[in-house]
Amino acid sequence: MKLSDFDFELPPALIAQRPVEPRDQARLLEVGETLADHTMRDLPRLLRAGDVLVYNDTRVIKARLDGRRGDARIEVTLHQRVDETTWRAFARPAKKLRVGDLIVFAPDFTAAVAAKGEGGEVTLALSAPGGVMPALARYGRMPLPPYIRGGRADVADEQSYQTVWGVREGAVAASTAGLHFTPALIEALDAAGIVRAPVTLHVGAGTFLPVKTEDVEKHEMHAEWGELPAATVAAIDAARQRGGRVVAVGTTALRVLETVTRDTGRLVPWQGETRLYILPGFRFRVVDLLLTNFHLPKSTLFMLVAAFSGLARMKAAYAHAVAQGYRFFSYGDACLLHRADRLGGHDGKS
Repeated sequence: MKLSDFDFELPPALIAQRPVEPRDQARLLEVGETLADHTMRDLPRLLRAGDVLVYNDTRVIKARLDGRRGDARIEVTLHQRVDETTWRAFARPAKKLRVGDLIVFAPDFTAAVAAKGEGGEVTLALSAPGGVMPALARYGRMPLPPYIRGGRADVADEQSYQTVWGVREGAVAASTAGLHFTPALIEALDAAGIVRAPVTLHVGAGTFLPVKTEDVEKHEMHAEWGELPAATVAAIDAARQRGGRVVAVGTTALRVLETVTRDTGRLVPWQGETRLYILPGFRFRVVDLLLTNFHLPKSTLFMLVAAFSGLARMKAAYAHAVAQGYRFFSYGDACLLHRADRLGGHDGKS
């Protein structure tokens, strides 16, 4: 498979710069045997009583920092926590940094360059008297993706770039499918008999990195930390026993569930790192339906949805979304995807 196989035309005007308000008024494209236009408020009737909705409870931290090494300005985006004070990060311009350099973000918040990698990646030893996380909350910025007006982050984004159920700090990018949920929508799902269960995946900035190899199988994913709690395993097992389906809210929740079953052969409580890279031909073992946003051309996320519902079907769905003026990317609209191998004439590898 070639990178060009996953390309499509997207008018820049369809890249959402702000979320709709209220969030559950976002449009929802159902991709199954046919395409059907809905809104997120229709989700309770599109699911069935007894289905289990698995969501990511990660919370975005203010992972973007502006600092100086001497007279040089340095922008840092943290992307993976190693321990309480050590983070892997992307730095710009990284060429100005050497191992041992000190980056000053504030008089009481600094970082020493502990190692340098490829592609602008560095390992930083952060130092703040009151702790790293409080310092990030005080001095950091929300790490919005670059297609939102060059990575703009303002006070409004501190609320709108968080999901309603984000409680575990550690992500440097939002689980964007979760951005559409409101207390009212959750109440409607509860009333419809849909069960909710959390997983955690601390989304890394590597999710924004472009695929640079034309042979997509040569691309390497960055590691992200995740957890599947025993209570969620039990909720999924119970749903299966009553004939319910597993509905993943976002590619992050899906990757946790499919990582565990790929690595262990069954669904068990788990904690660790995942580099799971899903391409067409991947065998899905857990997730029956996927709620997700509209993703970038030639991205690993578009490759994942192509694997889930079929490349030809997803290209047709995206062409429909463009024609109908759906809003794309992090602050955009959503789609509800059915698995290709559960549909007639499935095109999971086409």
